[in-house]
Amino acid sequence: MLSLHTNAAALTSQNAVGSTQKQLSTSMQRLGTGYRINSAMDDAAGLQIATRLNAQTRGMAVAQRNTQNGISMMQTAEGAFNEVSNILLRMKDLATQAADATSSAQDQTAMQSEFDALGQELGNIMNNTSFGGNKLLAGGTIASAITFQVGASSSEKMTVDLSTQMTQLGTDLGAVSANYSAAATGTELTAAGSANGMIDKINTAIDSVGTVRSALGAASNRLDHIYNNLSNMSTNTTQAQSRIMDVDYASETANMTSKQMLMQAGTSMLKQSSSMSQLVMSLMQ
Repeated sequence: MLSLHTNAAALTSQNAVGSTQKQLSTSMQRLGTGYRINSAMDDAAGLQIATRLNAQTRGMAVAQRNTQNGISMMQTAEGAFNEVSNILLRMKDLATQAADATSSAQDQTAMQSEFDALGQELGNIMNNTSFGGNKLLAGGTIASAITFQVGASSSEKMTVDLSTQMTQLGTDLGAVSANYSAAATGTELTAAGSANGMIDKINTAIDSVGTVRSALGAASNRLDHIYNNLSNMSTNTTQAQSRIMDVDYASETANMTSKQMLMQAGTSMLKQSSSMSQLVMSLMQ
C-alpha cells in the first residue's frame, strides 16, 4: 500500500538498523573489554555463577599463601629444634665424658662451664625464637593449638595442636640444665655420680625434641599437599570462570563483521525507502 502518511518500508528499515546497531555496539564492547558479560543484562545467570567462581578462586589464592606461610613458620620452628638437638647431643658428649673415671675434678669443672653455657642457649632458643614478630616456641605460637585457614570456605581449616608435646619438652629441658630457666652455676657434671644420671635425662630430652620435630614435619607435609590441591582447584575454577566471562574473539569478530555489513545494508535500504513517497506523486501527475 502506497501512503504519504505512513512509510512502512522506512519504519521497517529503521527498526532493523536500530536493532543491528545495538548488536554491533554489544560486539564492539565485548571485543574492547575482552569480556562476554559486561553487565547483568548480557547474561544474568552466567554473571552470578562467574561471581561465585571468582570468589572461590580468590579465596583459594589467599589460602595458598596461608599454606606457604604456615610451612615457613613450621620450618623456622623445625630449624630451631634442629639446633636444640645439636646442643643436647653436645651436652650428652660432655656428660658421658664427665662420668668417666679418667676425668679429673678440674676436667669436670671445665666441662660444667660449657654445659652451663649450652643450657643458657637452650633457654635462649626456646624463649626467643620468633616468626613475624611473634614468639614461636616456649610460650609462643606452637605452644598452643594453631589453626590454618586452608580454603575459601569456613569449613576448610587445619588445626595443629602440639601443646602437650611442648609442655613435656619444656619439662625435659629443664631437667637437663638449671641454666635453662635462669643463669646459674650448675652441678650436673661436678656433683658425685650426677654426670652419669644426666645421660638418661638428655636422652629423654632428645626424644622429646624428636617428637615435636616429627609432628611439625607431618603438618608441613600436609600443608604442602593442601597447596598442590588448591593449585589444581584454582586452575580449573579459573578456566570455568573464563569460559563464562571471557569473549571468544574468533566468534565475536565474525559476529561484528556480520553486524557491520547488516548495518550498511540497512542504512542503504533506509535511504531507498524515502523514494516510496515519490511513487505516490508520480501517480498524481
